[in-house]
Amino acid sequence: MQDKSILLNNNIKMRYLESKQGVRISDRHILFIHGLGSSADRWLDIPDAISMYYHTIAVDLIGFGGSDKPTDVNYTIEQFSEFILEFIEKIGLSGDDRKITLVGHSLGGYIAVDFAIRNKGLIEKLVLIDSSGFLKGPTPLLEQYLNAAKYPSYDSVRNVFEQMVAQPWKVLPVIINIFITRINSPGAKYPFESAYQNSTTTQIDLSRLKSIEDIPTLIIWGKSDNLIPIEYSEPFKQVFKNYRVEMIEDAGHAPFVEKPAIICEILHSFLSQNN
Repeated sequence: MQDKSILLNNNIKMRYLESKQGVRISDRHILFIHGLGSSADRWLDIPDAISMYYHTIAVDLIGFGGSDKPTDVNYTIEQFSEFILEFIEKIGLSGDDRKITLVGHSLGGYIAVDFAIRNKGLIEKLVLIDSSGFLKGPTPLLEQYLNAAKYPSYDSVRNVFEQMVAQPWKVLPVIINIFITRINSPGAKYPFESAYQNSTTTQIDLSRLKSIEDIPTLIIWGKSDNLIPIEYSEPFKQVFKNYRVEMIEDAGHAPFVEKPAIICEILHSFLSQNN
């Protein structure tokens, strides 16, 4: 994957990872959107592995990772959707009957759904992994996550991260230290808190969700997710007509981190299907 960046309007830099090796055999485009407090790097080797067959891109959302973190932006779901639209227009992925598949995790899933509702004509498929979008308030672990982000210490971050996975021993010190470094970087706490407040107090309108009910959708959830428990997958299953569900054993909030080989295989199987 190549590490790149592009300037959006108002000179806002957006960082992303891209691989075009699959363009030789496919003109299909896959865009990965990470969750709250994360970055494109969190997807590990999955975008690179999938790029054997597809053109893959993983973004750092504005306010996170290596992208700019303006403090005059309200980090709403609608605003993130607008940034994503501007991004794909800038890199030439819109128009000319081009369609993309969105892979969204947690906050990224909420953004992917909102983007699809607003730009249905651009979407080929959706992949929602432990997606937010139907929270009626923060879960207890989300509240702990916010507190750890506002007042980061090694122990507070470790405690939260260990509850996010099925097997706490998998939380390595380097992951904890990277998060602490990033959340302490200039301007990082405001986007985190703004996105947190918006995404935990708003919900996807079911009538709007029905407008994309026919889009082929893959729903993946870690069975041991304590951050956004498995019951929050139900509204998606009630609305989408052409969907597939994969519940991942021994995995928490980010099953692609705990079970990357399994998730990669599931993704490739879904993406290669003709719907």
